[in-house]
Amino acid sequence: MSKRNSQAAKTAARERLRVERERQAKRDKTKRQVVVAASVVAVLAAAGGIGYAVVQMNKPGYWEGLKDAKVTAPAHTTGAKGTTVVIGKDTAKKTLKLYEDPRCPVCASFEQTVGPTVKKDLDAGKFKIQFVGGTFLDGDALSKGQIGSRGEGSKNAMSALGAALNVSPQAFLDYKTALYSAKYHPDETDDKLKNDDYLLKVADSVPALKNDTTFRNAVKKGTYDAWALAMSKEFDTNKDGVNATPSLVMDGKKLTAGSQGNAPMSVADFNTALDAALKG
Repeated sequence: MSKRNSQAAKTAARERLRVERERQAKRDKTKRQVVVAASVVAVLAAAGGIGYAVVQMNKPGYWEGLKDAKVTAPAHTTGAKGTTVVIGKDTAKKTLKLYEDPRCPVCASFEQTVGPTVKKDLDAGKFKIQFVGGTFLDGDALSKGQIGSRGEGSKNAMSALGAALNVSPQAFLDYKTALYSAKYHPDETDDKLKNDDYLLKVADSVPALKNDTTFRNAVKKGTYDAWALAMSKEFDTNKDGVNATPSLVMDGKKLTAGSQGNAPMSVADFNTALDAALKG
């Protein structure tokens, strides 16, 4: 081979090597760009996922969204938002305020023990009853804007009571009695009343509600959910100094039994406290 041919071969080899190196460099650059792009997408996706999660966490819950909602008041109520619920004969001169929370186990005990006597006296016209419902066992404090750190059952049952009241005052009283009964009232730690199907099951024990389509639809649709919150706020902002359930108040004074100032939990104690209040 001549020197000229040898030199040409070397030059060609070097050129092929240069071209190959440039191609490899381009491939490496492209690969780096793909990796960087993928990393950016992953970061953005992660950030987006975190952002979505944060948005979801801070998104108002169902009940939170009802705090400022328009209130649909049940029939047989008065007041700006229908939170005044008074039941009884017009001839009754006194009104007994009854403060209760649907999930309250002590309220259930009171209703099971003293409830029949209260109903007998109400029917006899000894007094009217003004019902004030709280939902603090759900962890609600409506006066402070707090809703639902411990559940939904009190609010949901309150809404269902509103649907019963819309049917009639008697349906309301009968349904309240059923909800507090030994058969249906759940343990305080069991938020069973948040379930519409369970509330309707209890309602099936009340003849006036069992086949009432309007009532059942109101429970399922949450027609009186905003009313339940309004009623709870009425409890939270009461002027009677009540902060526990059950509480009974007549003429601005609590009906109590015993040295601790608790509500009367026996028929005898209730009769004694009521007689004194009626004479006062």
